[in-house]
Amino acid sequence: MNLSPCVGPLVTTDWLAQQAVHSNVQVIEVDVSPTAYDAGHLPGAVLWNVYRDLLQPNYRIIERDAFARLLGASGIGPGTRAVVYGYAASLAFWMMAYYGHHRVSFLNGSRTKWIAEARPLTTEPPTLASRGYDVADLHPVREDIRASRELVQDRLGDPGTRFMDVRSMAEYTGERFWPSLPPEGDQRGGHLPGAVLMPIEEAWASDGSFKPAAELRAQYAARGFSPDTEVITYCAVGGRASQAWLVLRYLLGYPRVRVYDGSWIEWGSLPDVPVANEPGA
Repeated sequence: MNLSPCVGPLVTTDWLAQQAVHSNVQVIEVDVSPTAYDAGHLPGAVLWNVYRDLLQPNYRIIERDAFARLLGASGIGPGTRAVVYGYAASLAFWMMAYYGHHRVSFLNGSRTKWIAEARPLTTEPPTLASRGYDVADLHPVREDIRASRELVQDRLGDPGTRFMDVRSMAEYTGERFWPSLPPEGDQRGGHLPGAVLMPIEEAWASDGSFKPAAELRAQYAARGFSPDTEVITYCAVGGRASQAWLVLRYLLGYPRVRVYDGSWIEWGSLPDVPVANEPGA
């Protein structure tokens, strides 16, 4: 079986079902706990726990050398096609793009579509051959797809930049700091001044895949997002923001999209930055 030479950033369940046993493909389930993975995962898939494997205790992404070690320990070498799925798969996809492993694809529809199509699951952990993966094997860092706190603060009020808040309405208005928890202590709820609310769930179809590109394009245009401006996405810790980045960049072809991966856990914890919390988008 030969791996298709024209693999794109998004792959279908049909494609993966045909390619999953290929030696140059490694499937990765990315979630916040092992619960779903242990109940049944795609054959050959390794589990990445986003809080244990991808984020540091301060919720910032792990450093590049640690990420290279994670790739190698997961059976991924420089020539391996990584296919990610699961709750936080988009963050893993964005990190690979950012740190320089460009052979990565996102399973459109994830577990939801795979299970609905009665495709096989297993509870058996994969047998992985650890591969050497050094930082030197990675492509250059893609600084053009990441936004720092300093860059965000500098772009506030810039007519050439639009901020997309992909959290829930309760987070946007400041009722919640985390998806299910209100602000505590010095935490401040709200959103970036001028940010437009676009909950990430609005990008999904009922089968768990992304809506058609034409529908998404009209949806974003109606909220003022244009390919002519730079878009910076954010959420709580970068996961949902990475998914919006993937949609804008790869489904719609927006040329300038960045993820503010510090997101609200960073901005909402700073005492000297502006915060807006008026209701509505």
